[in-house]
Parts: sequence; structure tokens; C-alpha cells
Amino acid sequence: MSRDPRVDDYIARAAPFAQPILDHLRDLVHRAGEVEEAIKWSMPMFLYGGKIIANMAAFKAHASFGTWKRESGSTADTPDGMGQLGKLTSLADLPEDAVIIGRVQRAMATVDAGGTVRHPTAPKPPPEVPADLRAALAAVPAAAAAFEGFPPSAQREYTDWVTEAKRAETRTRRVTQAVAWCTEGKRRYWNMPGR
Repeated sequence: MSRDPRVDDYIARAAPFAQPILDHLRDLVHRAGEVEEAIKWSMPMFLYGGKIIANMAAFKAHASFGTWKRESGSTADTPDGMGQLGKLTSLADLPEDAVIIGRVQRAMATVDAGGTVRHPTAPKPPPEVPADLRAALAAVPAAAAAFEGFPPSAQREYTDWVTEAKRAETRTRRVTQAVAWCTEGKRRYWNMPGR
């Protein structure tokens, strides 16, 4: 069993209510099988065969736990909180030990089988282009053609940017800027590295 001292530090820095929860979850994951620990995205992760199979985290008012590589398409058993167990505020919020151990073992079996369970997500529909942006684009055929040629995600970036404006002046300025960038064939975040 591979324990990472950074996880010890993470638990020690957690709020007092969260420490016993995290210690117990950690012990259950290790009881499930040979796993390694790591810190990724600033929280404890559990790896099996080099793949992340579970994680836990502590926040100001709750802790959370979840398995990756799950056997079902559900992303959570409860709607509140991160992970599958919802917001954990005490050991009493945890299911029976066998439930958590079973989830971890199923995640390990998925890794052993060489598979990855993808959680089915419905594709987002094309964005609803607001009338003012649609009219401004139509007035400049090159901008309209570029906008229509963008994938839905790039179109959504423009439409969200315009519709999130709180003031009419800001919205008008954004519509004008969007048309100018589209005329040049640029996506919304064209000037950001890695885009």
C-alpha cells in the first residue's frame, strides 16, 4: 500500500470535522486493494494501474468522495456536493464500509479489464443566437459565414458573451466586437494562448 505524505498533510490541514471522514475514506480505499496516492488538482487522488480511480476533498463546511471509472452512467447518487456521496459533514453521513469498498473494487476491475467507462452526456444543442447578434452578423456576410462555420462551442462562446452583458451599452459594444472578430474569422478567445 502506497501512502503519500502529502495526503497526510492535506488531512492535517483540513477542518477538524473533515479529518476523521478523510482518514476513514482513505483507510477504506486501501482496504479495497493495492492503490497509490497522489495529490492532483490540489486534492487527494487514489490511483490503480496508473489511472485515477477515486478522489476525496475537504471544503469549509463539507467533505466529498467519489470514484472515477464507475460502473454506471450516474455522476452522483445525491444531487448536492461534489462526488457521489453528497456533502459529508460527519462519519454518520457515509454509507456502510462495504459500499465504498465495493465501488473502489469495481473501479479497479474496470481498469483491469482495460476499459474506461464514459459517462453518457447528451450533446448540447446549438446555441440560441440573440436577435441583435443575428441581425448584426447578417449585415456583414463575411462575419455571418465565419460564425456559421464555427463549431457550436465557438458560437456559444460568442452568444454567451453577448447575453451576459448587464448594460445595454456593453451588449452593443460586444455585438460590434463579435462581428469584427467574426469578419476576421476569429473565435471569441482568439488571442488567448492554447486556443
